[in-house]
Amino acid sequence: MPKIVILTGAGISAESGLGTFRDEGGLWARHRIEDVATPEGFASNPQLVVDFYNARRAQAAEASPNAAHAALARLEAEMPGDVLIVTQNVDALHEKAGSQNVLHMHGALTSALCAACEHRWNAPLAMTVGEACPSCERPTARPDIVWFGEIPYHMEEIEARLSEADIFAAIGTSGNVYPAAGFVQAAAAYGALTVELNLEPSLVVSQFDETYSGLASETVPKWVGGLLNA
Repeated sequence: MPKIVILTGAGISAESGLGTFRDEGGLWARHRIEDVATPEGFASNPQLVVDFYNARRAQAAEASPNAAHAALARLEAEMPGDVLIVTQNVDALHEKAGSQNVLHMHGALTSALCAACEHRWNAPLAMTVGEACPSCERPTARPDIVWFGEIPYHMEEIEARLSEADIFAAIGTSGNVYPAAGFVQAAAAYGALTVELNLEPSLVVSQFDETYSGLASETVPKWVGGLLNA
């Protein structure tokens, strides 16, 4: 039975209305990354950061999974093997579509984190600056998001799963954010078949064995169908 590791990025959620870093006019276009996605930005202006993620959380709560999310949930449910989704996305669209084996390496909008004791809890739709941690009661709550300069979550488990993978697929990723951009090289070194499904080629497209170009909602269901019917 095959072991499959799937990396998903912003491109898979774009068709559900959730913007990427590069979208003009979206939430990200109105702010510098340094201001809203770094520990230094939070320390400098916590209100700006909290407001930014409140807006993202509200947007994500209204979004619905698209055909690509549904296809991956189907793959997990029907594939006679082991399917793991590692996502760079902080939305919950994989879970909304029915996927259960999901690792959020960059955190989740639905979670709050205590900067003092690292306790996590379900975030309210609108967080406030100075919100108290329900565990240690210190006013040190922050969005549970991995910001630039911080170490992504679940790295040991991800590396272990890559070493066992028969197939590694990257969907909707740019290939310019590490460590995720290095997953294809790691998986290939362990002998996995590597596949990229992207609207446009990533910066590491040359490292993949197979590539499929197009909208995720079109390419992913076709790829999943091929796996299930093989």
